Amino acid sequence: MTATVFQILGGLALFLLAMEMMTNGLKSAAGHQLRHMLGHWTRSPLRGFGAGVLITGIVQSSSAVTVATIGFVNAGLLSLSHSLGVVFGANVGTTMTGWLVSFVGFGFKIEAFAMPLLAAGVALKLLARSQRNQSLGEALAGFALFFLGLSVLKDSLGQLTVGLDSSEFLGQDIALPLFVLFGFLATVLTQSSSAALAIVLSAAASGLLSLEDAAAAVIGANLGTTSTAAIAVLKATANARRLALGHVMFNLVTGAIAILILPLMLWLIAWLTDWLDLDTNAALSLAIFHTLFNLLGAAIMLPLLKPFARILGRMFRSKEEDNAEPRFLDDTLINTPELAVGAVDQEMKRLIGLTRGLLRACLDREDLAPEKIRATMEAAQSLNSAITEYISRLRAEKMLPATVDTLTLSIRTCRYLAEATELAPALLRLRQSGKLVQTAPLKGEMDAYTNLLRELVASEVGLPEIFGETEKIYHILKSRMLAMIVKRELPAVVGERTLDDLSSVRRLCDQWTKSLDWRPSSELLNGDSQAESSVNRT
Repeated sequence: MTATVFQILGGLALFLLAMEMMTNGLKSAAGHQLRHMLGHWTRSPLRGFGAGVLITGIVQSSSAVTVATIGFVNAGLLSLSHSLGVVFGANVGTTMTGWLVSFVGFGFKIEAFAMPLLAAGVALKLLARSQRNQSLGEALAGFALFFLGLSVLKDSLGQLTVGLDSSEFLGQDIALPLFVLFGFLATVLTQSSSAALAIVLSAAASGLLSLEDAAAAVIGANLGTTSTAAIAVLKATANARRLALGHVMFNLVTGAIAILILPLMLWLIAWLTDWLDLDTNAALSLAIFHTLFNLLGAAIMLPLLKPFARILGRMFRSKEEDNAEPRFLDDTLINTPELAVGAVDQEMKRLIGLTRGLLRACLDREDLAPEKIRATMEAAQSLNSAITEYISRLRAEKMLPATVDTLTLSIRTCRYLAEATELAPALLRLRQSGKLVQTAPLKGEMDAYTNLLRELVASEVGLPEIFGETEKIYHILKSRMLAMIVKRELPAVVGERTLDDLSSVRRLCDQWTKSLDWRPSSELLNGDSQAESSVNRT
């Protein structure tokens, strides 16, 4: 019995090693193409679904595709609805493992072709000159080990069938949830649904598990794949967390449906295999079952994807996301621009406050990394775009000339604030450069420059005198740095980088100062009305 257990563990270890070699080899050999497919073939949820199926079928790892998709969402390259399509497709694509196992793993003597395949793969890995061919050799060797590991699992599990029947030690009423739990835990522990499926399919083919018990374990293995996504988003963005939750909910829905109609699905599979005159075995039936219930889940969820994404979008709301959403821009005011200016005023005040907060954080917070301000920058840019887009939709033919002028000032200010937001990281880099040993002789001017910037950022109105002082210190710093580079007191690389950041901060300062000339449209319009009425009275 002990020897058999170690054989099972050895076969599982060999199988896991094979899966890793196959996945790594294929990703390395076709990495650029796969990234291109994932990045460009996902412009609609349905295309995302197709890309998820295809890429997962190629690399044989739904976890790898899901984690890569989370990375795209984190970087803002994929929307939530499109990425959900990829994840749904990855669930269908991972069923390819079951088909490989059922068609090849139990169809004939594995060693007859696995050993030559392993030799060819290792030879290609060792002898090939290009990295791509070496990666293909690794994938080929992994493919051979995949079936050798499967052979060990099948033989060792077959030895346990002697005198054992799952129905003898498990009651029918508790067997189903226990086997679902077994499949789930097997996937969580191995972090590979393919490994869990290999165990279940081998046990079913060896007669250790009945078809119904094995089907329950397959459902559990399908649920277990969500653990990788859950771990991957522990420190991810809110959108990535929503994607992981969508993955969990999709698998829960498909799993619940499969359990509820399990007898009907098993009957349908038996009828289908009989109608197609297939040489049926337990592994093939389970492969069909795995594919069918994932396709059924996708067929149910894909039409509901957009409302599903909207529901998920209300969860894990961050402060930055709330700030990025317009609060006052009302579409019902589009046809009455004179009323819409008040809403624009309120959003402009929020945008200026948000940008001021960002610049203050860059000036005052110690050891603030650039990635820490990315969310606030994105929120400011999103709100900025929303204001500009809203103004552009107002009915121009119904605007008074004074309204056109005030809204033009708001759009111009949005442009100033957008550039100031984009240049904010330069403030962080300039402060970090001021702490270097090489720039120590410039500390006095650097501190004076930073203090003047603080005054400008804190001010509610433009301060021409302070701005003029920043210009003077800018030119002093630039001249001194150039002189230090010439004298080799400052490394050229450090000096040029610091000068670039100094120029960016100067531009930021200019744009921010211009933005402070903004005044609420309602205030300006009221001023014009008062001036006009005073003229009429005289």
